[in-house]
Amino acid sequence: MSEPRLPYRPGGKQPEWPADDLRALRRHLRLTQRGLADELGVRQQTVSEWETGMYRPRGAARRLLGIVAERAGFAYGASGGGQPAGGQAAGEASAEHEQQRESAP
Repeated sequence: MSEPRLPYRPGGKQPEWPADDLRALRRHLRLTQRGLADELGVRQQTVSEWETGMYRPRGAARRLLGIVAERAGFAYGASGGGQPAGGQAAGEASAEHEQQRESAP
């Protein structure tokens, strides 16, 4: 049985940010990998490696992701793809919208 998703709690245990949750957060924010990387001060390749499960965010990036998730109303969990807190499922943005954001300057 999957664990319920919880909002970020300052000073609380930081989420592990599995690949699916990280990707769901990025899509919830309607950002490309490069856009999220720019916001966090990391390389696009780093975000890609997090989303493929090669690595997980750690240190300041992990903490920032939690803060960003809280402010965006995104709930994270131990498994699954992540969902906005009390909103529509993450990733429901149209493929066309995602494509437009990828090609935006």
